[in-house]
Amino acid sequence: MGKEPIRFEEAMLNLEEVVQKLETGDVPLEDAITLYKKGMELSAYCHGKLQDAEKQLISIIDKDGNKAEFDPAKGSESNA
Repeated sequence: MGKEPIRFEEAMLNLEEVVQKLETGDVPLEDAITLYKKGMELSAYCHGKLQDAEKQLISIIDKDGNKAEFDPAKGSESNA
């Protein structure tokens, strides 16, 4: 990808564009390979960003200002 970090939303839009181009089937082989590699890089970047966000959300603050652990499997808060 580039040297400057891009926002998650921008990476997702770029990934969608890559997928659309590849799905048309009108891309020359060499270009398709380049697009595929770019798509894999974007996918890995987005996956990493989502994992980082999930880690941040695991520990949240409840409405009373107390730290509460969040269990993504249960989808609810439980007091720590």
